[in-house]
Amino acid sequence: MKILHTSDWHLGRNLYTKKRYEEFTLFLDWLVNTILEEDIDVLLIAGDVFDTTLPSHRSQELYYRFLYKVSTTQCHSVVIIGGNHDSPSFLDAPKALLETLNVFVVGAMREEAKEEVIILKDKTNIPTLIVCAVPYLRDKDIRTAESGETIEDKNSKLILGIKNHYEKVCLFAEQKQKELFEKHHLTIPIIAMGHLFSAGGTVTTGDGVRDLYVGSLGYVHEEIFPSSIDYLALGHLHSEQKVGGKEHFRYSGSPIPMGFSEAKEQKKVLIISFEGGSSTVEQHPIPLFQPLVRLVGSLEEIQHKIDLLISEKSNAWIEIELGKNINAKEAKVMLEQQIEASSLSIIRIKDTELVNSLLHSSYKNETLDDVDEYEVFERLLTAAHIEDEEREELIQSYKEIMFTIDNDDTLKE
Repeated sequence: MKILHTSDWHLGRNLYTKKRYEEFTLFLDWLVNTILEEDIDVLLIAGDVFDTTLPSHRSQELYYRFLYKVSTTQCHSVVIIGGNHDSPSFLDAPKALLETLNVFVVGAMREEAKEEVIILKDKTNIPTLIVCAVPYLRDKDIRTAESGETIEDKNSKLILGIKNHYEKVCLFAEQKQKELFEKHHLTIPIIAMGHLFSAGGTVTTGDGVRDLYVGSLGYVHEEIFPSSIDYLALGHLHSEQKVGGKEHFRYSGSPIPMGFSEAKEQKKVLIISFEGGSSTVEQHPIPLFQPLVRLVGSLEEIQHKIDLLISEKSNAWIEIELGKNINAKEAKVMLEQQIEASSLSIIRIKDTELVNSLLHSSYKNETLDDVDEYEVFERLLTAAHIEDEEREELIQSYKEIMFTIDNDDTLKE
C-alpha cells in the first residue's frame, strides 16, 4: 500500500501583485500524474488547501477538478483536513457529495472524537487503513478561557487540549484496529493527520506561516502523540521536515515556494509504503514551475546578475534588495529598461536602507509591501507616544484581534 502526503497548497495565494493560478494548475496536473505513475492508493492533504476562507471561483474550480481527476485513477481514497487558512464550513459543505468519490473531508473538529476516525477500504472493499483525520484545532474548541490566566496557563491548557483530543481519537482508532484484526486477521496501520506547529519546527521569514494561537502559543512536542500512530502526516510548516527526528512523523511542506525566502528549497511530496508490517518514507521532488530569484547588492551587482539571467533565457520573478546609497526610483527605471525585452519580471524592489532606518516623520518612499499590519500598529503607538507596559498590553490586545479575524469562520451559521 502506498500513501502520498501533501499539504499547504494555499490555492489562490498571490505573490505581491502576481497571481499564481498557472503554478497551481501545473502542480495539480503533476500530482495526478505522480499518483498514476507511483501507483498511489491513498492521498492525504493535511490542511491549508486554500489561502483564504473565501476562495475565488477559480481556486474552487482547481480543487474540484483535481478531486474528480484523482477519482478516475487507481487511488481509492482521499482524506482532507482543514487548516488554519481554510474555512471549516466551506470545506465541510460538500462533504456528503465528495464521499461518493471516496473523498473524506474533516474541515472542523467533530463533536465526537470517533467521527474523525475514517476506515479506508480498497476497491475490493477490504479495510486497508485507519486514518485519524484531526483538523486544525481552534483555541475555542480545546480550551476554556478563564479570567486572570497567565500566558503559561493558556499554553499549558492548549497543549493539554491538543494532547487529550489526539488520545481520544487514537483510542477509538485502536479499538477499530483490534476489531478489524479479529474479523479479517489483518493488522491495519493507523495514520494520524494534523495541522499544527511542532516544537523545534523550521520556518523561514516571509513564508506566510501564521501563528496558530495568540502569542506564538501551542508549540507541540512529539511526545504528546499516542504510540499507536504508525505515521503522522502534518501540515502548517512550509518546509519538508521530520518532527523530533522521527522518521514517521513528518511535515510534507508546501508544493510551491510561498515567498522568496523559500525560493531555493526543493519542494516535495512524501510517499509512505506499508509492506509486511513495516513502513518506509520516500521524498519525491516536485518540479519548479515558476522560478523566484532574490537579488541583493549594489546597482552594478544587480545589473550583472540580471544580465546572467537574461543570457540563460530565464523567466524568473525577481525581488530586489537595494544596497546603501541607491536611489530606489532611479534604480527601478534602469532595471525595468534592462529586462524590457526579456521574460524576466521584477515584482518587488525593496529599499533595505529605508526599511531598516529608524522611524521617520515621513514614509513617503515606503509602501505597505515593506511593512506588515503589526509594524503599522507599532508605528501608530510610537506616534501617540505610548510606551512601556501600556504599549505591551495594547500590542497583545491587537494581536488577539488580528488572530480572531484570521481564524473567524465567516461561513458558519
